[in-house]
Amino acid sequence: MLSFDGTNSCGLHVDTFTVRDLRERTGELIRDAEEGRLALVTKHGQPVFIAVPFDEWLVRFGLPVALAMRLYEEGVVSLGQASRIAGLAEEEFIERLGAAGVPAARYPVHELDNEMTVLQVRQKRRPYRVRKPRG
Repeated sequence: MLSFDGTNSCGLHVDTFTVRDLRERTGELIRDAEEGRLALVTKHGQPVFIAVPFDEWLVRFGLPVALAMRLYEEGVVSLGQASRIAGLAEEEFIERLGAAGVPAARYPVHELDNEMTVLQVRQKRRPYRVRKPRG
């Protein structure tokens, strides 16, 4: 969940700008957009709007899907939350992520390494046997 300081529960960061900052930090807001990052704009500490980059995703998928994909990619929302923002079934949203080159599953490298180790150990314990056809 996004908090007012621009951080979320995953510890990831979305740049936050106040309405006043828009005059002084316009260049930074534009750089964020050019780099494909979302930005949160607040007024008196309350969120007012999210600046969404005008990029290929926006043109190709439309605003709700592009916003949901950005929020998911940055770890701000879960897959289920993102699919609801996009107005799509999870399966459909996963297909859109794939079309945009965004992985739907997010596993830290150490978790993948652990999974591979478990699979290798299991394979050593129970080697696959090829059965001969009865005949």
